Amino acid sequence: MKTGWDYEIFWKEAVKQIQDDISEQEFLMWFRYMDYLVSEDSRLVLSVPSSFYKDQVSQRYLSKIENILHELSGHKIVVSFKVQKKLAPQEDKQTDQAVKTSPPIIKRKTHPQLNKDYNFNRFVRGENNDFAYMASYAIAKNPGKAYNPCLIYGGVGLGKTHLLQAIGNLSYSDFPNLKIVYVTAETFTNEFILSIKENTSHRFKNRYRSVDVLLIDDIHFLQGKVETQEELFHTFNALYDANKQMVFTSDRPVVEFKRLSDRLRSRFERGLNVDLLPPNYETRIAILKTKIEEKKVIIPNEVVEMVCQNIKTNVRDLEKALTKLIAYAELVNRSITLDIAQRQLKDFFSHHDHKNITIDIIQRIVSEYFGLSQNDLKGKKKSKAIAFPRQIAMYIVRDLTEYSTTEVGLEFGGRDHTTVMHACQRIEDRMKTDSTLEPTIQHLIRTMKEHRM
Repeated sequence: MKTGWDYEIFWKEAVKQIQDDISEQEFLMWFRYMDYLVSEDSRLVLSVPSSFYKDQVSQRYLSKIENILHELSGHKIVVSFKVQKKLAPQEDKQTDQAVKTSPPIIKRKTHPQLNKDYNFNRFVRGENNDFAYMASYAIAKNPGKAYNPCLIYGGVGLGKTHLLQAIGNLSYSDFPNLKIVYVTAETFTNEFILSIKENTSHRFKNRYRSVDVLLIDDIHFLQGKVETQEELFHTFNALYDANKQMVFTSDRPVVEFKRLSDRLRSRFERGLNVDLLPPNYETRIAILKTKIEEKKVIIPNEVVEMVCQNIKTNVRDLEKALTKLIAYAELVNRSITLDIAQRQLKDFFSHHDHKNITIDIIQRIVSEYFGLSQNDLKGKKKSKAIAFPRQIAMYIVRDLTEYSTTEVGLEFGGRDHTTVMHACQRIEDRMKTDSTLEPTIQHLIRTMKEHRM
């Protein structure tokens, strides 16, 4: 029997071999937060920070780790992973059990054209955004070497711009000689049009094709802009061939772009695509507490909990609610209580509810209308009696909410985003030939608005 001490030595040696065998970004992303935990007999347990992380490293590296340990020890060692919430290296602040905030590393220089508040230290992490955070951090630490290009997509207010500019700020701090350009897709388009008008296309090309790191926000804006897409296509190729880093953001996966050239779409899909999902309750609590701490105000925990129970969409909406409470407290010189918060945010919650009908409400009303259960809509059965109502529910979710097809698929039994796209297209096609379908859908939508919670 080997002792725990021997196993830890084997693990450290295995880590060295793995580090030599994979890229620096890959190592930073997946092994930076993995630690030796305990060993007994022929078993070794490693700690990882989340369930998502556990699933990913199991699929990617379990066999590799076990093979290296076998070679080092001379016998088979079974490796398992245990989720253990922990602080990242160099962190020294306490954080909620269910979420992690970014490590408060040394004070860094920020890029003169980027928002200094958009850095990794201020990005509150949770299960909904951990993969995107780790990918962004790995890119910033070693731009152009892997995960190139990278596309970060998700709904409004989930942190896409924050991560994009955090990459620029950290890369600028670590590599001050790199030429880093951040631009929105709208600005890129406007500059391109102006260059044609003023006959300065050569300057435009030089500006974007000579960069080391190109960060473009909101590429969904490029849909339908044929000449701008053509220019970006050639810019992409020039930078990719020169091993220059490119990171893009959008509000949805590029497969959902209806007016994007196939060859530019293939370029966006060539690298790593990661999505940002709405924060869960624990993450919303951590986000709001972080904002409260930054603003140096006092808000009771019961108020924080009430706000997070009512706002489930994104960080931006949480900030709006907090701003209103702070403004009230400052203007009338009163402390915020639960009763005051409920009164002051009543209209906000009402507007929010009107604007954001939940997937749960849609599933419940559609299933009741067709005499099914919500589990039927989420289940695996594909009979016509279930598949058709399921397609209607998916179509209504996409019509009334800002959820991406990836998010919708997760809420319908973990289905792929292409299944959701197919369902929506089927309903659109059927409405053209079935005159009773659209009135049925409108009736369901009216019912949802009347019964929203």
